[in-house]
Amino acid sequence: MIKFSIPGLGDYRLEHLVMDVNGTLAVDGKLVSGVPERVASLRDRLAIHLLTADTHGSQATIDQELGLVATRITPGGESSQKSDFVRKLGSEQVVAIGQGANDAGMLQVARLGICVISIEGVAKETLFASDLIAPTILDALELLERPRRIVASLRR
Repeated sequence: MIKFSIPGLGDYRLEHLVMDVNGTLAVDGKLVSGVPERVASLRDRLAIHLLTADTHGSQATIDQELGLVATRITPGGESSQKSDFVRKLGSEQVVAIGQGANDAGMLQVARLGICVISIEGVAKETLFASDLIAPTILDALELLERPRRIVASLRR
């Protein structure tokens, strides 16, 4: 669990990290360099969940590299599938990370939504649904390792 308090927003008790895969953790079906190490460093504090439509057909390899098994999202209604997943975990205990249009819902319902700037771009609705914007996935994951940075950005 990662706990911190943000003046003006209250206490955060994050137990789950939900992440999109393609465009967020991976580009063209391959993990961004450094992601496996950053994800591994958070495993002792957060339950890590991957959500994907497996656009590039490489999720089995990504699962193996991360030591996780992603939840597959079916075509159609992807944004609502992802936000429903976060709700079932308990939205108040979730930090979600994504960048595509189908990530907007999960970032909006999560206690903390982080939008990452990706080489694939960022959907404007996802940008506006997020609490924070990080320049890269590595920076987003580092925010969770150093939550005082989150406090500094979001305090009111």
